[in-house]
Amino acid sequence: MRGYGWRSGSLRGRVTSSTLLVVAATLVVLLVAVDALFGFLATTQTEDRLADRVQFAVQLDRRNVRADRLVRRLSGAGIEVMLVDLAGRQHTLGGFQPNLGTPTLTRRLPSGALLTLYADTEAIDATRNTLRMLMLIAGIAALAALGFVLPVTIRHATRPMDDMADLARQIALGERGKRLTPERRDTELGRTAAAFDSMLDALEGAERQARESENRSRQFLADVAHELRTPLAGIQATAEAVLQAPQAMPAEERERMQLLLVRETRRAGRLVDDLLALARIDAGLGLHREPVQLRALCEAEAEHVRLRDPDLMVSVAGQEAMVIGDAQRLGQVLANLLDNARRHTPPGGAITMTVARRDVHAVVDVTDTGPGVPPSARELIFHRFVRHDTASGGAGLGLPIARGLALAHGGTLTCEESASGALFRLRLPLWADGSAS
Repeated sequence: MRGYGWRSGSLRGRVTSSTLLVVAATLVVLLVAVDALFGFLATTQTEDRLADRVQFAVQLDRRNVRADRLVRRLSGAGIEVMLVDLAGRQHTLGGFQPNLGTPTLTRRLPSGALLTLYADTEAIDATRNTLRMLMLIAGIAALAALGFVLPVTIRHATRPMDDMADLARQIALGERGKRLTPERRDTELGRTAAAFDSMLDALEGAERQARESENRSRQFLADVAHELRTPLAGIQATAEAVLQAPQAMPAEERERMQLLLVRETRRAGRLVDDLLALARIDAGLGLHREPVQLRALCEAEAEHVRLRDPDLMVSVAGQEAMVIGDAQRLGQVLANLLDNARRHTPPGGAITMTVARRDVHAVVDVTDTGPGVPPSARELIFHRFVRHDTASGGAGLGLPIARGLALAHGGTLTCEESASGALFRLRLPLWADGSAS
């Protein structure tokens, strides 16, 4: 049996780990982005502060403020100042240690002095490190909390999957007929549940059909055995009587028993032929299709009945109709209909076959002057081994065979309402290029 090799690891574990990995990666990206943005903003603000101090220094220099006083007023708030006058003297506050690694800004003042500003970033770096630490701690805490909360949330979210598994186990234990019946079918779980229900419907339908088919097969075999038992028992009893009869048995009695043996043998043979015909129909009957003149075929089958039962009046009326089909099988359909009518028509009665063309179909109506068929039995008589009148004989296979052959030709065979007697209507597709001869 071929399978998908489906990975059956824990869905909750996979979703939890995948979610934690995604959240952790998102937090790392967020940490890096915030740190880079903080550094960019801090650098921009520092450069703006240095530029403002330079503008202030230009204003002071234009007012001829002394160099030491200018340095004192510009220094402070994280900014160190070094001024070199025209004489080359450096003016700084006491203890000044210039750090060339920090942001600097150098400008030539209107008086010609060279001004250099140094920004002290120790406070900014400390704040940046503190921010990094806080973000790292917050990220770890968020991951830890998510690790505890996520399994509970996922367990609740995947509860429908557990319901589906529980239902599958119940069905496997024999509790049929239960369904998920989702409230919404436009979601992923809704579509999955609907597909699951459809699969269960199909499986249970197939199982039900298999049981029905098995029951029909058993019933069919039982009916076959029952129908064959009578002629075989008659053959056996007659044969034993002939073998055990004394030689002095009258010739008439011996001839009667021999005729009885032949009749029962023919009955059994006819039943076997009908069973073979049904088997071929069920297996898909192969037809030798050719143009067939339906009225001429009715005349031929009617003549057979006249020869077999001269007391019956069998007539054919109507117009010629050309159909495409297997002449032998269509003849079998007509023969079965005539045989059914013959067995239900009293001596001196009449059987009429009427052929007509209606639209794209050829129609053959077979009517008789028998007792007719009640409405409740007009469909039942086409079932196998069903006999409306048991006194008429037969195994109840003639009409099912006739309908099966009609369906194989793309037609229909029905029992219609009639004012007197029975009316069987055979409907077959007309040959499109055919015409009455």
